[in-house]
Amino acid sequence: METKNVLIAIVLSTLILVVWATFFEPPPTEIQKAENKVTAENDSSPSIEELEATKKISRNEAIKNDERINLENDNIKGSISLTGGIIDDVTFKKYNKNLKSEEKVIFLNPKNSQNGYYIETGWASSGNEKLNLPLDNTVWKVKGNKFLKPNNPIILEWNNGKGLIFEKKIELDNEFLFKITQKIKNNSNKSFQFFPYAQITRNYKPDVTPIYILHEGFLGVFGDELKEMDYDDVDEEKFAINSSKGWLGITDKYWLTAIVPEKGKNFKSEFLSKNQKYRANFIVKDPIILNPDGIAENKINAFVAAKEVAVIDNYAAKLGIEKFDLTIDWGWFYFFTKPLFFVIDYFFRITGNFGLAIVIITALVRLIFFPLANYSFRSMAKMKVLQPEMIRLKELHKDDKTKLQQEMMALYKREKVNPISGCLPVLIQIPFFFAIYKMLYVTLEMRHQPFFGWIEDLSARDPTSIFNLFGLIPWDPPTFLMIGAWPILMGLSMYLQQKLNPTPPDPIQAKIFMFFPLFLTIILAPFPSGLVVYWTINNILTIAQQWVIMRRTKVKTV
Repeated sequence: METKNVLIAIVLSTLILVVWATFFEPPPTEIQKAENKVTAENDSSPSIEELEATKKISRNEAIKNDERINLENDNIKGSISLTGGIIDDVTFKKYNKNLKSEEKVIFLNPKNSQNGYYIETGWASSGNEKLNLPLDNTVWKVKGNKFLKPNNPIILEWNNGKGLIFEKKIELDNEFLFKITQKIKNNSNKSFQFFPYAQITRNYKPDVTPIYILHEGFLGVFGDELKEMDYDDVDEEKFAINSSKGWLGITDKYWLTAIVPEKGKNFKSEFLSKNQKYRANFIVKDPIILNPDGIAENKINAFVAAKEVAVIDNYAAKLGIEKFDLTIDWGWFYFFTKPLFFVIDYFFRITGNFGLAIVIITALVRLIFFPLANYSFRSMAKMKVLQPEMIRLKELHKDDKTKLQQEMMALYKREKVNPISGCLPVLIQIPFFFAIYKMLYVTLEMRHQPFFGWIEDLSARDPTSIFNLFGLIPWDPPTFLMIGAWPILMGLSMYLQQKLNPTPPDPIQAKIFMFFPLFLTIILAPFPSGLVVYWTINNILTIAQQWVIMRRTKVKTV
């Protein structure tokens, strides 16, 4: 009996305090710098030219100061700066900053604004002659169409005055993809070598909560390997790697910028920072030879995306981008978490409510494990029947621990009871607890999804508090006192469930278990309310199943 209670206590404590943080993908492993670092001696491609930063101005000023091409589809709107031909102004049309505001999420910002975040593409060259190439301060001209939208591309052109004409054709689909085709026409009598590149630049380090369950920062797939690096990692040392396939970008919790080199091209990628300015870039390693009267061409896919699961998966399949679905941080247990998301999403589409979908999936989990749980609860019911005999044996052999252990084991064997099986209900819940927590935390589809009553966002904590009588008292408690109605319901359901279990014969253990529901109520209060809903419903279904079994075995339930 002691062994069972100790195991349950360990499992529950670990579940809340430790395992949830380490069960998922741990911090990115240290990069093998010796393998991945690229040096100038073995790298034939030139560096991407950088200009000195200008004085920072407001976003509105930056947009007004540049001549621009407007862009819009069903999901995003914004503009492209003709100074540099840079994608630097994008707003997500379907997503609000928060529940209390109609202001949309502004994602990309001009390079000379305080929160500059933008994508640029261009060409580098090698050789003794210093070529006049388009940089991020080059002013491009528009040929023809002056509004970028689906099936209506724009073409930018710039003449360097020395026989080279540069062109960018930018196409936009109806979601989050920019297709950029770069061309150079050589009207001179010389031959040149060019190296196409693309670069994402972020002028600031965003506020990132250090939590192992979610990666925010640099990421990319090179070959078949996923690399993830935090901003602090890049502050310490630049990361560089050569590859022949893959993609790279910068990810936030719900939003993404990514660039994908043209297929079949060898490229060098870098993650680097300088003066709190962060860059993710690639440059093609094999030069494109441009002879007189010739044309050089290169294609780049750039994503400015809300990380919607279906959209990201569609891009990965349709464009053949290796492991692009990993832009959503499913974690180590990808094979379990992602399918479970699709199940919940299916029920959401049927019911129109993610909270109801969570309730349905909880019931299905209980149904799937019904036989196993029945076995466990029968064992616990028998343990409760045997409790008086166990207490008698403990008193009888209180001075002989060895004899007590022998008598207990004989009792278990004689009554065909497995004391460890009582842990099964808790163990069954663990993977679903983590999977649902992961989904609520990382998937955009759960963001701002309401349940019933006061729950307006299942991905956020319960906004009520017992300390202001759930809003009846006009006082806003501090964060640590925000213990809402659903966490309290969860605690009460756990208390009732505990009353159905055998009481530990050890008084100290009994007191510890008595405080466990209160302890978990406080711990789970700041967790996403959808997770607390899952845990509460699961407890209620467990209580119902356990109560029926105990009635059949004629065990007192009070």
